[in-house]
Amino acid sequence: MALLRSFVTAVRAGSISRAATALGHTQPALSQQLRKLEGIVGRPLLHRSSSGVRPTRAGEELLPYAERILSLSAQALTEAGRALTGRCGVGLLEDLAATQLAQALADLAGLHPGATLEVLTFTSAAMRQAYDAGRVQLVLDEVPYLPAPPRWTVRRPLVWAIGPGVDVAADPLPVVLFSDPCFWRTAVLETLERAGRRWRVAFESNSLLGVLAAVRAGLGVAALMPANLEPALAGHDADALPTLPDAELGLARHPRTEGDQLIDAVETALRRTI
Repeated sequence: MALLRSFVTAVRAGSISRAATALGHTQPALSQQLRKLEGIVGRPLLHRSSSGVRPTRAGEELLPYAERILSLSAQALTEAGRALTGRCGVGLLEDLAATQLAQALADLAGLHPGATLEVLTFTSAAMRQAYDAGRVQLVLDEVPYLPAPPRWTVRRPLVWAIGPGVDVAADPLPVVLFSDPCFWRTAVLETLERAGRRWRVAFESNSLLGVLAAVRAGLGVAALMPANLEPALAGHDADALPTLPDAELGLARHPRTEGDQLIDAVETALRRTI
């Protein structure tokens, strides 16, 4: 479990030094744990470079299993012997709904068959309406678009997805964007401008599926969360593009739910998983 936690943290942080800080380890100790896990698996799990680390194909195959094992272990230890009932609505940014968060919630529901969980992805305006109406009690989204002040926040890295045949040296650079409102849309364009890169919008969509389809079709480059980056879109020439800023995510919880044990458990699962 310790080796898997070290691996997952390194991938999430994109850096062995940042992962070591997060885990309270020294960098050599963490590197030793990662090498031990690679020895067990029998294949390299991480590409190491001066700019950080990213998973190899074997690492990409192991990552979802490692995340789920860690999540299930934490939930089982917390929830064993405590059957919860009731209902909890969770509003997720679509990019998060496509990651291990949704699986963690499904696993939690499996531990408590008397409980009902509903996971919803809406626009920010519709999410606020659902929150105000009491349909969703927890919302995990970009901080500027939360329906209430966040109880906690977390920063997650963004990475470049590069479509097949796309020349990252093109001037202007073809960019695939999420439609407004999207906080990191603005951050991505500002990053390109600070780097002196001209850009043009080749395609935009309000859905992750639309953005991924456009990148797969070779229309341009896009900024994604690492969990949504498909191996075929993780080009080595991403190093030629400017480093992207982190996305700041936060969780809002409806004030009328304080003391609700089911919603406490869901919030804990979300925080542990992300």
